Order: sequence, then C-alpha cells, then structure tokens
Amino acid sequence: MNKALDNDTSEIRKSLMLSVDGVERLFDIDDPKLPGWIEDHALTGGGYPHDEKLKKKTYEKQLEALQIELVKVQNWLRESGERVVAVFEGRDAAGKGGSIKRVREYLSPRTARNVALVKPTETERGQWYFQRYAAQLPTAGEFVTFDRSWYNRGVIEPVMGFCTPQEHEKFLDEAPKFERMIVNDGIHLFKFWLNIGRETQLKRFHARRHSRLKYWKFSSVDLAAMERWDDFTRMRDLMIERTHTDYAPWTVVLANDKRRARLGVIRHMLAALSYPGRNVEAIGEEDKKVVGAGPAFLR
Repeated sequence: MNKALDNDTSEIRKSLMLSVDGVERLFDIDDPKLPGWIEDHALTGGGYPHDEKLKKKTYEKQLEALQIELVKVQNWLRESGERVVAVFEGRDAAGKGGSIKRVREYLSPRTARNVALVKPTETERGQWYFQRYAAQLPTAGEFVTFDRSWYNRGVIEPVMGFCTPQEHEKFLDEAPKFERMIVNDGIHLFKFWLNIGRETQLKRFHARRHSRLKYWKFSSVDLAAMERWDDFTRMRDLMIERTHTDYAPWTVVLANDKRRARLGVIRHMLAALSYPGRNVEAIGEEDKKVVGAGPAFLR
C-alpha cells in the first residue's frame, strides 16, 4: 500500500459489508483488485440503458463541435449582457467536476466562472442560508457553473446530520422561491442531477483510493456515501420531487458513461439557448435514454 494513501485516509475502514440489489457484498476498498461483481456492472448498474461506452473518436468529434457552440454562447453573453447559471449536483463521484471542466475548457475565465464553495464560516452560518450563494450569481455577460450549490442542504446535509430536519424542510420550501427570483431576474438557470449506479460509484471510489494523483479526493464522506446509499436515494428523490418546477426544472443525466453524460449536459444547454450563429446540426439530438426531466425520469 502506498504510504501516501495510508497517511491521508488512515481513518477509513478497509472492509465494508454492503447490501447491493438485495445481496450482501463484502467490499475492501484497500484491496487493489476490483471485485468482479463491481467490474461486471460498472457501466450497466442502476439500469443504465447502454451496454457499451461511447467510442472515444465519436465522443471527441461531438465534444469539439459542442465546445465551438459554447464559445459562441460566451460571445453572445458578452455582447448581450445575458447571464447563465448551471448547477451541477449528484452523488459523490458522479462526474460533476469532469462535466464542468468540459463546459469551461475553451471559455475565457474572465466571464466564465466556476463556484465550489468550502464549508461556511461562522459569519456565513449566521446568515440567510441562500445568502452566500446569491453573492456568487452572475453579473451581466457571465456564465457561472456551480460544482455543488445551495442543494447541499437538499441531500448531503440531512443525510450526514449537518442540518436539522426543520432546516431541511425550510430549505425544500424556500429553494423554489429563491429560484423563481433568479429566473424572474432574467438569468438562464440550468439544474443538472448526474445519476450513477451503485457499482459505478464503487468503481470510481476504488480508482480514487488507488490513484497517486487522486487519492486525496477519497474521504470519510465518500465512505458514508457507500454505506448510506439508500439514505442518499431517499433524500435525492424527495429533493427533486419538491424542487422540480416549470421555471427551474431538474435535468437528470444518467452518468455511468462519462462521455455521454458530458455531451448530454452541453447539448441540453445549447438546445435551450438562442444565440447568433447557432448550428443546430452541430448541436444534434439529445439522447433521451440518457437525458430526461425531473422525478419521472428517475423512476
């Protein structure tokens, strides 16, 4: 075992007994060999509709075409003063960071900003919950992505005990009102939930744990995510049910295949925005097996 891995994750237990699809499974995160029951279902777990990953050449060709369109969007935002916010949520290891990276890859950082807030300070804890997020909303001409957002209180905080049931209920009541204000002010708001199967998550956690570059990303919170899968599912379903609205809908992206998920996210935004020089052929058709709306698509 790499000493760096041991030093940074020393409090993580090696073996977990997990119930996966009604079967009790022993999973040792420190074993460098990934169990076959995970490997065999890493792509298709959770009912994923494709049994092969998108070919790399196809992915790269489509991604380049979509990123060209994103550059057009940024030019339009600068010239028109329009504003875009894209919220990325999902379980740990769902691919939020990778999707955001591909969205922002060729955009100028002067007017394209990513927000990934750390835990609130004492001062922020005494404020209105949405206050520190409202401060990060875009000014004229900006494209802002949120790598996790105010929806921390929708799933992670109640599951981990970081907020009270009363605070959670208040959030579910107020989030749609907050988002109505955002949309009424003319901001284009996108909310993405990246959904992955359980075996997919376990494989990605295992890869993090044994990577010399990414081991620092594996934490006790990830351990809780493995053990409390069903709790996270219940809170996810409740959150999306209560905060999916006509003016601020949830777009659910099945993300077992990162390539299809990234393309799906970008394509969905481009299809919803009207900007000069829009190339409909380059944008292409959404994969409706992978991208859908709200709680009905999750079911």
